[in-house]
Amino acid sequence: MKAAYIERTGPPEVIIYGDLPEPKPQGSQVLVRVKAVSVNPVDTYIRAGMISAWELPKPFVVGCDLAGVVEEVGPEVRRLKPDDRVWGSNQGLLGRQGTFAEFAAVDECWLYPTPPNVSDRDAAAIALVGITAHLGLVDKAKLQPGETIFVYGGAGGVGSCVVQMAKALGARVITTAGSEEKENLSRQLGADVVINYKRDDVDEVLRQVAPHGVNVWWETLREQNLERAVAHLAPRGRLILMAGREARPVFPVGPFYVRDCSAFGFAMFNSPPETQQQCAEDINRWMAEGKLRALIGRVMPLAETAAAHRLQEENTLQMAGTLSGKIVLEP
Repeated sequence: MKAAYIERTGPPEVIIYGDLPEPKPQGSQVLVRVKAVSVNPVDTYIRAGMISAWELPKPFVVGCDLAGVVEEVGPEVRRLKPDDRVWGSNQGLLGRQGTFAEFAAVDECWLYPTPPNVSDRDAAAIALVGITAHLGLVDKAKLQPGETIFVYGGAGGVGSCVVQMAKALGARVITTAGSEEKENLSRQLGADVVINYKRDDVDEVLRQVAPHGVNVWWETLREQNLERAVAHLAPRGRLILMAGREARPVFPVGPFYVRDCSAFGFAMFNSPPETQQQCAEDINRWMAEGKLRALIGRVMPLAETAAAHRLQEENTLQMAGTLSGKIVLEP
C-alpha cells in the first residue's frame, strides 16, 4: 500500500511517500480503507521530534485522523462490519501507527459510524478538532445555555468547532479574526460577536460586549496572555487551556481565586475511549443535523503530505495566516 511515513524525526522533508506492507487487523482491530485524512498541528510536532513522551514505531506512518470504509475486522470486533463507513482520531499517538496510508488498522474503540449525509472529507476534518472542542466545552467547562464564551480564532481548526458547538449548546459566542474574510466566516459559523484583533482593541470591545465578564474563556494561542484572560472572566468563570507546550505565562493568582474561577488543562489523547465515544455521538448528531460542519481550507493528494506539513507549520508556528480551516488529504 502507499503511505506517508518517516524513518526518523526531522523537518517535513523526512516524510517518505512510498510502499509499506498492508496491515492485518488483530484482536479488536478494524482494517479501514482510508478515503480521507486531515493534518493537525500535533502531527507536525511528532514528526519534528518535539514530543518524546512515547516511542514511535519504525517506520512510522504519520497522522491522527481518518475517515473511510471497513475492509476487514479482527476476531474480537463486535460493533463494526465490512463496508461500514467510519471516522476516527487518536492514531499516531501514544505509540500507535498513524493514518496517512491507503489502509490503517485501528482499534474498534477509536472508530465511530459516519452519518450517511456526511462526506469522508468532512468526517476526517472534524475528527481531532471536534473531539477536542467537545471535551473542553462539555466534559471540562460544562457550558450551559445562556452563558457567554470567548474563543480565539473562530475560523481556526479547533476554534471553528468551539463556535459551532457552543451555539448548539445554547451559548453566546464571542471570537476573534484577523481579516474581513475570517470575520465573515466566523459569523457564518454562528459567532455573535467577532473582534478583528488587527483593527480593534480586543480588551475594549470585550468590556463593551461582556461588561460582567465571560463565563468561559477558551485559550487557543500557543503564547497565552493569562492576565488578559483572567481580567475578563466572570465570577465562577472557567479557563480552558489546550495549547502551548512550551508556554510559561504569568498567572494572576489573586484576581483568579477571589472570583471562584477554575482552570482546566487537557490533551485530547488522554481521554479514555468511553469519553470520546460520547463526544462522537454528539458530533455525529450535530453533523447530520447541519449544526456542525467541517472547515476545510485545502484538499491535497496524500502524495503531497510533506507539503501539507510545511503549510501547517507555516500557519501554526510562523502565523502566516494563509490557511482557514483544516488540510485534508486523499489517497
